[in-house]
Amino acid sequence: MIIWADGTVTDVRGRWKGAVELSVARRDATSASEVAALAYTDLMAAPAVGDRVLMNVAALERGLGTGGYALVIAVLDAEGKVAAQPPQPSGHLVKARYLPLQAMVAGADEQGSAHHELLADADSIDGMPVVVADLHSALTPVLLAIENDRPGTRVVYVMSDQGALPLAFSRSVAELRASGLLAGTVTVGQAFGGDLEAVSLHSGLLAARLALDAEIVVVSQGPGNLGTGTRWGFSGVNAGEAINAAAVLRGRPVGTLRISGADPRERHRGVSHHSLTAYGRVALCQADIAVPDLAGDGSPAMAALASAVAAGVRQLSQHRLIMVDLAGLRTVLAASPFELSSMGRGLDADPGYFLAAAAAGRHATTLIGPSPSPIDSA
Repeated sequence: MIIWADGTVTDVRGRWKGAVELSVARRDATSASEVAALAYTDLMAAPAVGDRVLMNVAALERGLGTGGYALVIAVLDAEGKVAAQPPQPSGHLVKARYLPLQAMVAGADEQGSAHHELLADADSIDGMPVVVADLHSALTPVLLAIENDRPGTRVVYVMSDQGALPLAFSRSVAELRASGLLAGTVTVGQAFGGDLEAVSLHSGLLAARLALDAEIVVVSQGPGNLGTGTRWGFSGVNAGEAINAAAVLRGRPVGTLRISGADPRERHRGVSHHSLTAYGRVALCQADIAVPDLAGDGSPAMAALASAVAAGVRQLSQHRLIMVDLAGLRTVLAASPFELSSMGRGLDADPGYFLAAAAAGRHATTLIGPSPSPIDSA
């Protein structure tokens, strides 16, 4: 289950909140190669050039979706012992429970939290739109559309634990947070590293609304979608449960369609079976499903995709199917200062995917009032 390796840090390639990206020269017997490595500074002391580090390279050696990283376990001294302690625990919620690297964090909903009383009997998010997406890569186009249509909207990202557990694995979240497009983050379940931590998706939605004053929430798994090519064996199935959670808490769930005109796998062409299964079978509460109006593009490829999407969404008739005008959104996405990539494809290679996510963001803005004027917000 684990392939251990150790090596020496040769370069610090980058830093963002909660993570340090490194180059490490491996010194174990199986390889002398240099690898990219990632260290989570919530779990260990930050490595520096010249430090010896212990790594887990199992997913890297199997070519799995770790972003091409070895994952650092600890900084070692010359004798191979742990050289420094990580930051001390700040709370009583345990994430990644009973793993050797389990993390203790301060939960927004735990006793002793500044937000505990606020959340103790909370039971509603008061009609707040909750945009639900299957893949983490939908987050950026959703936010770009919201900012374009309603500048200054307070959007909070709630990351579930079906993908990466550390929020710090997502460089896009760090960039979106720094840019101001994200007002805050909440990590729920076994995921950790958000501005607030919560036990469940339900308490995470409540914390986003009541403690972080969110106007819109976006829910998705972190990077590292897992799929097996079976009807039910994919991590994004939880998108249906997110629809249920938002509705139970009296929010306005908005489903983001996963669509593609370029995926080589038939099950993901048109409307992906992930969306059809999660929204069609798992979601028991009604949601707004944002259907991008692709027909206006004019290209034969987009017309064909529009036809496939129209056929696919007929299977979601229990929901409110909202056709969303895409006027201007392709230009907004093309001008993005943030990388747009999903399954290795960018905007030009698979525009339908990103436009569908942007459509959900656009629709969410119509469910709340206009942006406050400078006088109103003063």
